[in-house]
Amino acid sequence: MQPAMFLKTSVLTARIGSDPAGVIDAPESQFGPGIVVHVGQSTEIACQRGGFMHRGLAVHGDVDIIPQGTASRWELMREDTALIIGLHESLLRSAAEERGVDPGRVEILNRFQTRDPRIEHIAWALKMDSWSSLPPSVLYIDSLATALAVHLLERHSSASPVREGRVSLPGRKLRQVLCYIEDNVNRDLSLGELASLAGLGASQFKKVFHEAVGFPVHRYVIERRVERAKTLLRDSRLPIAQIAAEAGFAHQSHLARLMRRITGVSPHEFRHEFQRK
Repeated sequence: MQPAMFLKTSVLTARIGSDPAGVIDAPESQFGPGIVVHVGQSTEIACQRGGFMHRGLAVHGDVDIIPQGTASRWELMREDTALIIGLHESLLRSAAEERGVDPGRVEILNRFQTRDPRIEHIAWALKMDSWSSLPPSVLYIDSLATALAVHLLERHSSASPVREGRVSLPGRKLRQVLCYIEDNVNRDLSLGELASLAGLGASQFKKVFHEAVGFPVHRYVIERRVERAKTLLRDSRLPIAQIAAEAGFAHQSHLARLMRRITGVSPHEFRHEFQRK
């Protein structure tokens, strides 16, 4: 995978990049467990690791957790983009010791295409920090890494008090809704349309979507539109007005207002920053 961005400290590495359709063998890591967060458009993926095989539609925000020392074989049906995080095993040892747990008896669990809002939030924070024009703050990145280690220990390890989080919206329906949003993010989506896809009433859908994803559905759609616009600003020479339309915004000023609110920069500033790199 060719990295589009890279962060590295003594306890964390993070990179984002794309792979073409085909088979990819990823070697085992001795650094620590790996976390793969799917980014962008939905992609059919098969993955074999740790003696298990999983096949399914990966949608934006899906999380794979790969234990240390575990090799993976990925089969991609189309080009795939992912944010890949490596976490040093010393952080997990420290987190376990602080909780009175024997680090030698703790194993990180092998997770395929799970949803975890906490991991997503940390992943997007790392992604935003890497895109900043300022030098990365080692203290900030290490703080995120520590929070991630604690979360893995408490939520995705053999020491977890709860093996799976409670998600009211069935996984298959949630994946269907997220894929539909990704494929139709340029359209004026309605709450009733998405609720119907999930087979729920509008008020119930709002509640269970927030529980499952960690965002209200309206905010999630806006953030996906901003991400689509950022990709077009970075990878194309389209006029900003056209980018706004293709990302689902009513007009250019609508994109500018929401993008500045979410990212702190305007579309012009974002594009200019990438042209300088």
